[in-house]
Amino acid sequence: MQEPLLGAEGRDYDTFPEQPPPSPGERARVGALQSKKVFLATFAAVLGNFSFGYALVYTSPVIPALTNSSDPALHLTKIQASWFGSVFTLGAAAGGLSAMLLSDLLGRKLSIMFSAVPSATGYALMAGAHGFWMLLLGRMLTGFAGGLTAACIPVYVSEIALPGVRGALGATPQLMAVFGSLALYALGLLLPWRWLAVAGEAPVLIMTLLLSLMPNSPRFLLSRGRDEEALTALAWLRSADADAVRWEFEQIQDNVRRQSSRMSWAEARDPHVYRPILIALLMRFLQQLTGITPILVYLQPIFDSTAVLLPPEDDAAIVGAVRLLSVLIAALTLDLAGRKVLLFISATIMFAANLTLGLYVHFVSRPLTPNNTIGLEDMSLGGTEQPPAVPTSYLTLIPLLATMFFIMGYAMGWGPITWLLMSEILPLRARGVASGLCVLVSWLTAFALTKYFLVVVDAYGLQVPFFFFAAICLVNLAFTGCCVPETKGRSLEHIESFFRTGRRSFLR
Repeated sequence: MQEPLLGAEGRDYDTFPEQPPPSPGERARVGALQSKKVFLATFAAVLGNFSFGYALVYTSPVIPALTNSSDPALHLTKIQASWFGSVFTLGAAAGGLSAMLLSDLLGRKLSIMFSAVPSATGYALMAGAHGFWMLLLGRMLTGFAGGLTAACIPVYVSEIALPGVRGALGATPQLMAVFGSLALYALGLLLPWRWLAVAGEAPVLIMTLLLSLMPNSPRFLLSRGRDEEALTALAWLRSADADAVRWEFEQIQDNVRRQSSRMSWAEARDPHVYRPILIALLMRFLQQLTGITPILVYLQPIFDSTAVLLPPEDDAAIVGAVRLLSVLIAALTLDLAGRKVLLFISATIMFAANLTLGLYVHFVSRPLTPNNTIGLEDMSLGGTEQPPAVPTSYLTLIPLLATMFFIMGYAMGWGPITWLLMSEILPLRARGVASGLCVLVSWLTAFALTKYFLVVVDAYGLQVPFFFFAAICLVNLAFTGCCVPETKGRSLEHIESFFRTGRRSFLR
């Protein structure tokens, strides 16, 4: 009988196979110290995800400030604003692809530390910008750093984590990204846009300092034949007795040897290989088409245009807090409710929220009288400018509530589960290359959406993108029902057997 995929560690899935059960006294004595050092190393690494989340939504308060700028060198037109918002995702796609090379060339830890160079440079360029090209280059460099860390940090965390805490630690990258976005929204209430860029340097510098004191992944060191360094790193992380460390070290050695072979092109043409890869790619594609990236990037301008009763910067901070709470809920319920149930609930909530936003903009939100706030539709591409809407009643809370529900729906399903399912259904030997391909598809799609979001709003109105996102959520419901397997509690062997034979009994 195969062990379940989550909650027990099978040979093909577990990076550090479990030791023989220690006595209760030994477990209590060793466990606390082991967890402390692993938690410290994990915290040092996921500061990169904090910076990623911070940089992703940097444009939310900055675009309104620059569209109002009196400096002609920094005043953004709508085309420039769309490039400023979208070029981050183009950089992230390049960073994700570079991780496929750097992660094996430099190692996981050094790759994460290397991301500090483009990140710090990008923030410095934006903080001292005196022209649009500096804003654009800074934004792209922070995107490159974000893509690199998004690919490398989960690998580093999984390879150093103890089996008993791997699931919890595996959720920390997304949690820290949400914390980073929330920090940006909160600081946006207090700081001007240049100082927001300066503040972005802090987590980058702290990450670099802390990671320089942490060990590299023992698994990576063993794959490079650096056995003594790997043993030293493992001993530091575990702080257990020498025999226990030696036993785990030998298990990792065996695991590295068994997974050292690469998949051939002939094997890649087998349906049981390309089908899960295709499902993972389509999930990443559909995830972005729900509109999450342009909504986060242009969150404050969207609230400007819909005339929400509260100040747009306050609304953005509230949405960030809701996103954080929703991710925490997902982390607690993921292994209880199952993947498909949460995907269905998530897509349904996002559909209702996007449809509500589209209907509100179409029937309720109207430009009334001019004010000093620049929204999406008045950032003209050359046509006649329209004054943005102003809040007149509590009815204008609808966009805020709908956006909160959209973020909640995304964060409890299609946000985290697409990454989890990718790691579960991708064939083990193709996981590295296939994961990089998924990152490329995801961020190229995000780039296209953020680049043309403002163009579509200018040409057809703000309601059209929301109606499109709502339609995609219906596609996600159908895709989940017909194509996505339920992997809750299943071993990797059962999942691979399903794709090899097509027999659903393997997943029941």
